Amino acid sequence: MKQSGSAVADSTLYLFDGYNLLHAGSFAGVRELRDTLASFVATKGARGVVVFDGVGSDERVGPLEIRYAAHADTLLERLAAEHRGSEEVCLVSSDLTVRGAVGAGVTKVSSQTFLGDLAPAAHSDERPTQLRDRLDDATRAELERRRRGL
Repeated sequence: MKQSGSAVADSTLYLFDGYNLLHAGSFAGVRELRDTLASFVATKGARGVVVFDGVGSDERVGPLEIRYAAHADTLLERLAAEHRGSEEVCLVSSDLTVRGAVGAGVTKVSSQTFLGDLAPAAHSDERPTQLRDRLDDATRAELERRRRGL
């Protein structure tokens, strides 16, 4: 790994079990999950594939591929097998069958663990809020009135 002032790209291929992650998190839908995962892999300098069961339009959002398959588990297993010999592969799924089938040489992370680690990073760009920003107008007006002694 290169030690310098610039960011080092993560060469990992992340394979995401789409509906498994969707149901483990508090996402409003597939689009929000897709955008979150696209931001994650882009920030890491990595690439990823999220696979959903069913029919849909395959697409790419930056370094994230969105794929649909009749059997998402089978596609995840195939992608892991195709890439584990040539690059670092990380499977994100809580499905024990899929995690067992991808075999050795693949890092496995449960959906809950991934989402728990993801949560702090998602909020790092936010400015700290002040109490006045969280008060409704009536409360703020009443406090101002009391501050002025009226």
